[in-house]
Amino acid sequence: MKNFLYITDQDEYTDHSFIGAFFEKYLGKHLNVNILYFSQFKTDFEKKDNQRFILPLKLKDNLLEELEKNQIDVNSYDFIVIRNDIELLKDILKTKIRYKYKVGFRLSFPKRIAKLKENEANNNSTFFDMIGDKIQSYKETTLINECDIFLPSTNQMKDEFFPSISIKTYPIPTGIDPEVLHENIQHVEDFKRFIYAGTLDNLRKFETILEAFSQINNNLFRIMISTKDPEYAKKMLEKYPNLKNCIELYNTKNKEELLELIAKADIGLSILPNIAIFNTSTSIKIIDYYSSAVPCIMTNNAKNNTLFEDNVEAWFCDFDKDSIKSKIEELLALSKEEVAKVGVNGQKKLLDIRNYEKIAQDFATELNLL
Repeated sequence: MKNFLYITDQDEYTDHSFIGAFFEKYLGKHLNVNILYFSQFKTDFEKKDNQRFILPLKLKDNLLEELEKNQIDVNSYDFIVIRNDIELLKDILKTKIRYKYKVGFRLSFPKRIAKLKENEANNNSTFFDMIGDKIQSYKETTLINECDIFLPSTNQMKDEFFPSISIKTYPIPTGIDPEVLHENIQHVEDFKRFIYAGTLDNLRKFETILEAFSQINNNLFRIMISTKDPEYAKKMLEKYPNLKNCIELYNTKNKEELLELIAKADIGLSILPNIAIFNTSTSIKIIDYYSSAVPCIMTNNAKNNTLFEDNVEAWFCDFDKDSIKSKIEELLALSKEEVAKVGVNGQKKLLDIRNYEKIAQDFATELNLL
């Protein structure tokens, strides 16, 4: 088998559920896969096991040299793929001819552009920020076009944010791990449990969802919120005192804890503003919900419409208070059995078309054609 090195932009303690499932478990069946993480705390290179390496962040600028110092044969790699880090990509491209590896660039999410949009939402953006964004986009496009393959999460992401990419593009979307499914736990209470798992900020405007819930004149629901920033959540919730007894806050420590929590819910919340940054890829929270067969209310956009059938595998909703309120009331009127069936249908759909095992097999075939 050919040798593949995946250089992440993540540290060793970040949740690696996508990388672990897709690259280690499934791509590893077709290629000899090594994955490089970074550490802010370690001072020496560490080989965790046969697949994973940990490199001190301070040695990042001499990455390939450090690997060779530690008896990692860079010459043996047929493919090196860099995740999100343009500066690191620049360094890897410089030695491409010397080592004769193929280079790929993985864009999991346009973080720089998302940060710019968040600044705009917070009224912290300036004209110079927009000019800087255009310059940076041009530089990034130029570098990516020196690669052998571009790996965005979706073709829509490439078309929206990097339309001038001219090299071979192969999307690797977020998907579902068929070996990590949780059974949906049906509770006995009369109310329905909604869950939101993920980031809370001005860009995502979760307050719009809370406003919708706050106008529902019954207590037949609970809202479970799992976020890495519970203090931000508490401050936000102060604006909705009538929801105080309906909301439970969680800060799950890892993917396993999160999936166990999701399994206790009835309906997932993934309604986001109808903007390109969210509309060009499938939210990871949608995948997490359906891993536990928890059906989801999601944004009514073209991307979601290509994945799910409305009212059969998911529920689509426009991102405004009245639409969300109306949809929630509609779901509160459904029986538990009707809700659960939508979750089972949605999970089956993802296992058919967003299955990591199948995606990895197809990706390995594509790499071998380079």
